[in-house]
Amino acid sequence: MYKTKNLILVLICIATFSCRHDDVRIDDSNGVFGKANAPVLIEIGLSENQKIAAEEGRLGLMDLSSNSDEDHLFPLQLQDMGKGLDARAVILMPEGDSGLRRFKLIESETPFNETISVNRDQESGQFMFNEAGKKILQYNYETVYEKDVVRSSQEPLEEHIRTETDTFVTVSIYAVPRSNYIHPLYGLEGEMLTRDWPDGGHPHHRGIYWAWPEVEYGSELGDPHALQRIFSRPTGEISYVNGPVFAQLNAENLWMWEDTEPIVSEHAVIRAYKASSSSRIIDLTFRFIALKEGVTVATRGKNAYGGLNLRGQFPESQTISFYTEEDDTQPIRSWSDFGGIFEGTESRSGLMVLQYRGNPDYPGTWVEYPELAWVQPTFPAQGTRFPLSTEEPLVLRYRLVVYTGEKPDQNVSKNRWDAFHTKVTPLFTFN
Repeated sequence: MYKTKNLILVLICIATFSCRHDDVRIDDSNGVFGKANAPVLIEIGLSENQKIAAEEGRLGLMDLSSNSDEDHLFPLQLQDMGKGLDARAVILMPEGDSGLRRFKLIESETPFNETISVNRDQESGQFMFNEAGKKILQYNYETVYEKDVVRSSQEPLEEHIRTETDTFVTVSIYAVPRSNYIHPLYGLEGEMLTRDWPDGGHPHHRGIYWAWPEVEYGSELGDPHALQRIFSRPTGEISYVNGPVFAQLNAENLWMWEDTEPIVSEHAVIRAYKASSSSRIIDLTFRFIALKEGVTVATRGKNAYGGLNLRGQFPESQTISFYTEEDDTQPIRSWSDFGGIFEGTESRSGLMVLQYRGNPDYPGTWVEYPELAWVQPTFPAQGTRFPLSTEEPLVLRYRLVVYTGEKPDQNVSKNRWDAFHTKVTPLFTFN
């Protein structure tokens, strides 16, 4: 197995780029990396000095393919070191012409000034991602109580409208302290895109969170989506890295039945990349493995919402859309778009969600609730319950793209999806 894995990596290196101690060539034949300013994983052999420079944040690439007279030096960040001085590193592909891109490894005397970081707030215990003094997102690992919720200054009061199928007798039982979710998520101008603990109806909604309204354990049902019977609790096992290209957090939580019995082990990995002038990529990877037999997950009634949930702020001129190509199309691309003019800005911005085609039951059905500023890719497939195994973990991946300006046209969105699905995309893998 070890030899086969190494052979595959060598073949990828030969097919996609050539690499020496100072020369890197990347084949961007369709130009999707550069057009999407997407992360690319490269495998390189480093000298001892280059290895030290990389570890100190001083190693970069100069774009030799650019037609500009200016030096185009941009950072490189190690993802991991292999055997000897072989390394895997991540870059954000700069804009440029399609075709073979040529770069030169450069050791800087000082580290790159602008790094992207994640740090724990000593008072709240939550984790904040930042770049150059600007907030990117907050991951709430510790319990959030209503008094601690981060709100925009103009959040409207909601009224919950009852329907015949409404299960809400009173919203008070859903106003429960919560953890293990992203809020706030910020736009590039500092505008707040997500919402937590909304007044009125649906107080259990909480920014970006991964939970199901139906979790079956034996013959019983729990609802971690609405914070009923099952709760995600931190174990304290959390790690994070900072650097000039990305910051990453890996957090472990346990699903606690009736808040006492652990039934599922979960790892959530959030990787936020350095922003371009108009967008930022954030990759999400989730791993779930059952600790008990007989655990399944499903959407509400097996035909509605559940999975990766996104509750947004209400922007002016809100637009929500989603796109999934026909079944006979190869590849089947699938993404959503949520945008408008958010508080604190005068221009439009938005959030795309890209589904990863390696997810089980891909593509998941899109669900939208415009009156709730909500659009999500559901999992599992409608009409099914997905069993969580005690041996083989369930892994789900998604890419978020925060952007400024008007809703991207279809070609831009296709480039972003294609870049997410190249063989040199730096996907996080669990040991």
